[in-house]
Amino acid sequence: MNSSFPCPGEIIHLNVGGTRFSTSRQTLTWVVDSFFSSLLSGRIASLKDETGAIFIDRDPNLFVPILNYLRTKDLDLRDLNIPALRHEAEFYGITPLVKKLMFCEELERSSCGNVLFHGYLPAAAFPLRDRRVHTVSEAELRGRQQPVTPQPRDRVASARESPINHQADNACSRSDLDIALTDSMLDPRKVILIRGHHNWIAVAYPHFVCCYRIKESTGWHLVFTSPYLDRPVERLALNAKVTGVNQGDNREKMVAVSYGSTVRLWCCQDGSMRNEIGTFNLGVPVDALFFIGSQLVATSSTGKVGVWHAMTQNWQVQEVHPVTSCDTAGSNLLLGCSNGSVYYIDMQKFPLRMKDNDLLVTELYHDPSNDAITALSVYLTPKSSLSGNWIEIAYGTSSGTVRVIVQHPETVGHGPQLLQTFTVHRSPVLKVMLSEKHLVSVCSEFNHTRTWNVTRFRGMLSTQPGSTPVASFKVLSLEDGDPHRSYQAGNDIGPHGERDDMQVFIQKVVPDTDQVYVRLSSTGKRVCIITSVDSSNISCFCVHECEGSNRMGSRPRRYLFTGHTNGAIQIWDLTTAMEQFTKGEQDQVVGGPNEGELIKLLGQCDLSASRCTTPSLSPASSLLAPQLTARFRSSMTSSVHLSNEDLSSGECLGAEGGADDTADGGAGACGMVEPKITHC
Repeated sequence: MNSSFPCPGEIIHLNVGGTRFSTSRQTLTWVVDSFFSSLLSGRIASLKDETGAIFIDRDPNLFVPILNYLRTKDLDLRDLNIPALRHEAEFYGITPLVKKLMFCEELERSSCGNVLFHGYLPAAAFPLRDRRVHTVSEAELRGRQQPVTPQPRDRVASARESPINHQADNACSRSDLDIALTDSMLDPRKVILIRGHHNWIAVAYPHFVCCYRIKESTGWHLVFTSPYLDRPVERLALNAKVTGVNQGDNREKMVAVSYGSTVRLWCCQDGSMRNEIGTFNLGVPVDALFFIGSQLVATSSTGKVGVWHAMTQNWQVQEVHPVTSCDTAGSNLLLGCSNGSVYYIDMQKFPLRMKDNDLLVTELYHDPSNDAITALSVYLTPKSSLSGNWIEIAYGTSSGTVRVIVQHPETVGHGPQLLQTFTVHRSPVLKVMLSEKHLVSVCSEFNHTRTWNVTRFRGMLSTQPGSTPVASFKVLSLEDGDPHRSYQAGNDIGPHGERDDMQVFIQKVVPDTDQVYVRLSSTGKRVCIITSVDSSNISCFCVHECEGSNRMGSRPRRYLFTGHTNGAIQIWDLTTAMEQFTKGEQDQVVGGPNEGELIKLLGQCDLSASRCTTPSLSPASSLLAPQLTARFRSSMTSSVHLSNEDLSSGECLGAEGGADDTADGGAGACGMVEPKITHC
């Protein structure tokens, strides 16, 4: 026997992380094929300290319960970090202890979810790839002088109008999946986008789209699957209430996708019928895709707007100034542009000007500082007996300014008037949301958020006493190191929900994680943590409010739909979460992840893979239009070097550390509640 190792029954001296332990050889080696049995048999080289004790470079505090377990085969789990202890037990190869700890973790984490878990939709079947169909390339589409005109409905191939055979058409072969994997860097099995409308949701995988409908008694049903798409999907839009596609039939729904400059549109029915309406070309990459009523709208940051009208089935493209933000209000599309102007297009007038190829783009307002309009939010007050809709618009700019403008019902035709100005951000504003009770703005510096209470008189914004500050916090969200264009659209932090006091942020701290934080957008407080029930990573999410049942008194419920890397969709009940939060609001003091949770989350990603050049990872840089990033940086630089004349005019930026805000040109710091991460 090797004389350098103790004989059976001898005492073993260990030095674990600087702390000395003594035990018997029999205690250390009763677990077969463990680290200690290999160490004491000579299969693993050992390192000894100056006293001859075997040195093990591990945590001595976690070694104490492991040694006690080896001595007694029992374990007291009180005040123990079970995940950390399981990690150590795996290192030492103590298999019985690992199984016990895994079982304890499973007891705490149920695959059936907690009280907020509402439903689970398994991965949709992958459609067959039809290699016989000629796919129009991007170059071919770009080379055409006119947009692609959809075929008349009576000339669409009969195969497209036949019911879907999900068992035949969607049968997935291994070769198809392998081909899909080589087509792009995206895993074809994971969900990349989810959109909801009424009682329908549309789910996009990289190479196909499917739609689900919920029925009160039987739950969610798969009712539509698109054919295989050669190009990965980048944008997704759904309209569950369409009129004009097929007169007299209101059951039809429309779903659209875009990739590059191409837009594809389908019509589907509850009876699993599908019909491709057409393939259209914007000529430039599509940055936003959505419906306004029955009109499909595609916009590009380069300045083009494409509209497909359901009544006329006409696709129309018009050039405007580079678009940096957009929002909708009723039948109107509002565009914030890089030249500092806010334009609007009335979709109800769209069919009247087709012959002139004119979308009637009208300038509504121009920013006094000529800054690019980088965020836009429109709020229509409910009509009253005293007046019609009072139009309120909040917008953010590339210099960090947030302004609120209003359109009086009695002054229609004179343009909106400037009501309030906030200069509390020092970075480009990415998001702004104006609701009945709050104004929320988010800038590009770690998604720093400022919120205000708004004062209303008879439902309309009032300057007396004006907007008062509520909260300042950050919604840290690190983007993927090399994200696909669909990533930013599928992981938008929000605010989500109807425009009331219950809007929420969905905070996904790192790209590869199985949990997200739901936070109240007005205060930043944590509503709940959503954790995947099957441990799969969350790849995208969507907040959607489904209609209530036909029963009297039934109210809509708000859900969080999470798409996962294994192709499944998990559904979470945010209405219940908000009710529980309201009941225990006094105890809710934590917003996003605390320091310990943040370090644990950051340990799951490689920070060196970020495209950011500083140690402080600035989140969501891809939310800014690429061609405008340089312009924004220039604007940010110039805003720091303000002249005395600029400062005396009242449009001053807040100094670091300040806390005062005013509703009219108020100065304040781009403050925060959560600690700033400078080094990880």
